[in-house]
Amino acid sequence: MERQVAEGEVFETDVPARLDRLPWDRFHWLIVIALGITWTLDGLEVTLVGSLAAAIHESPSLALSETQVGLSASAYLIGAVLGAVGFGWLTDRWGRRKLFFITVGLYLAASIATGFSWDFWSFALFRALTGAGIGGEYAAVNSAIQEMIPARKRGTVDLAVNGTFWAGAALGALSALVVLDPAVVDPEIGWRAAFIVGGALAFVIMLLRKWVPESPRWLMTHGHADKASRIVREIEDGVASRHGPLPPPQYGPVRLRRRGHTSLRDVVHIMLQRQRQRTVLGVTLMACQAFCYNAIFFTYALVLTKFYGIASHEVGWYILPFALGNLMGPLLLGPLFDSIGRRVMITLTYAVAGILMALSGYAFQQGWLSAWEQTLAWTVIFFFASPAASAAYLTVGEAFPLEMRAIAIALFYAFGTAIGGVAGPTLFGWLIESGERGDIFWGFMLAAVLMLVAAATEWRLGFAAEKKPLEDVSAPLSLHSEEDSASVR
Repeated sequence: MERQVAEGEVFETDVPARLDRLPWDRFHWLIVIALGITWTLDGLEVTLVGSLAAAIHESPSLALSETQVGLSASAYLIGAVLGAVGFGWLTDRWGRRKLFFITVGLYLAASIATGFSWDFWSFALFRALTGAGIGGEYAAVNSAIQEMIPARKRGTVDLAVNGTFWAGAALGALSALVVLDPAVVDPEIGWRAAFIVGGALAFVIMLLRKWVPESPRWLMTHGHADKASRIVREIEDGVASRHGPLPPPQYGPVRLRRRGHTSLRDVVHIMLQRQRQRTVLGVTLMACQAFCYNAIFFTYALVLTKFYGIASHEVGWYILPFALGNLMGPLLLGPLFDSIGRRVMITLTYAVAGILMALSGYAFQQGWLSAWEQTLAWTVIFFFASPAASAAYLTVGEAFPLEMRAIAIALFYAFGTAIGGVAGPTLFGWLIESGERGDIFWGFMLAAVLMLVAAATEWRLGFAAEKKPLEDVSAPLSLHSEEDSASVR
């Protein structure tokens, strides 16, 4: 029988070292696919909302104004903020695995309900509930992936997984070409069917996640050291059967003292006192990328239809290359975050995206760009902005102790989204409704300046985490002594 460690008891575990020594295996692919597929479905749905913005605006049953389209996007983000905090707190208390199913279940139900919306308020409510499910996913999934992927691959994998949002975005753009084509389906039915089908696809996630174990790192800090070791042993046996004898661990065991649940007081103390600089860094990276992304992306379709005269059913053709650029950025640049390092690459990607955003905004104001040229400009900008945004989630996950990793990710996501994400779509929706290119230019400039501020902050406050065990980047709260910190290498 597996014994649970009593509170206050000191114990030793080699679970982190054993997880980090594993060669890349199909087990890791299972983790990436089963957990990361949420991002693909999120990208599918969010892109459909962006592509469908004009159709929803023209819907006879909803008849949303441009401002209401922006407000409904903000409702989604408000829901994501509340869901991230609530579910993030529960993820650290109940475990990563339990929350996998709760959050994706909420996402599934709310997305389907969106397809049956009857007015602005019902649409906004269901979008908020969908956001709550996705917000919870960000905390549970990011923390689990970081805890189970070997240290040498953590940055590459985390960026790639977050980047798969844009694989879903590409699928959403292609789907929009079908559901918005009057020759294929009535647009009033098409946009509703898109939400219903997108939500139903979440059933696939539940089936895949049946095979994903609880995070051994979470188990070891919650008194289940024997269970954590057993899960790792089962993983090792499978990997060894496919790859042969495993390499020896690169560092020693960790000595921990079992402690109770991490309180909000502990979280606040660590964020505002012990790790204040990392808190400033995390808030800045998350808020700046959230404003840039949500302001541009949620109103992309409105810019194309209002200023370039693109028919709503053709918007998907323009979102497709934009989505592919966002997908390729993390895939191609991600490995550099593990080789060159976090600080250099995060600074570089934020800075390049900010400079290009300013140049693109000026060209838009002057009317120099056609619809396709504008799309090309945004595709290049977000090739750099996409890995930058994904690195923000990587940073806040690595920056804080394991016992508060999920709530840390959730709080920074919530802070960043509330500061930069909620205001962005509403502001840009209002600017677009004015019909003046000069007004929108100032919105572009604000986004550019924020990305440059984030780059400067990373250069000043960034820390090295590449190829290091999580316990080395930020020591667990339950680490038995300061001397033990030096042994975790």
